[in-house]
Amino acid sequence: MPARTRARKRALDILFESEQQGLALGATLARRMATAEQPLNEYTIALVEGVNVHQERIDELLSTYSEGWTLDRMPAVDRNVLRMGAYEILFRDDVPDPVAISEAVNLVRDLSTDESPTFVNGLLARLISVKPTLSH
Repeated sequence: MPARTRARKRALDILFESEQQGLALGATLARRMATAEQPLNEYTIALVEGVNVHQERIDELLSTYSEGWTLDRMPAVDRNVLRMGAYEILFRDDVPDPVAISEAVNLVRDLSTDESPTFVNGLLARLISVKPTLSH
C-alpha cells in the first residue's frame, strides 16, 4: 500500500475517532501523536490539520452540493472521507483531483456502505466541476 494511501487511512481513523468521541480534532491528533508507537506520517498530520483548519468551509460546500443528504445523515465514514477528499481537491495543489477522488472512493469501498463509492465519487466530482468558481 502506498505511503499516502496509508496516511489517508490513518487520518480517517483520527477524524472518525474525534467525531465519535465528541472531541476537538486538534486534541485527538495531539493525543495520537503522543501515544503512537511509530511517528505519524507527515501527510497524515497535514490532512488532519488541513481538515481542522478548513472544516467549516468544507462542510458548507459539502452541504451545498450534496443532493438529498445533509452532513448529519451521511454515514460518519463517508462524511469524514468527503472532508479529506474536499480538502485535497480545494486546498492541496500537490494532489491531482482524480487521485483525491480515487483514494476517497477506495476508502469508502472498503469501509462503508455499498452505495458510498458512487455517492462520494459524485459529490467530489461536483466539487471539482465548481472549483473554478469557488473562493476559498
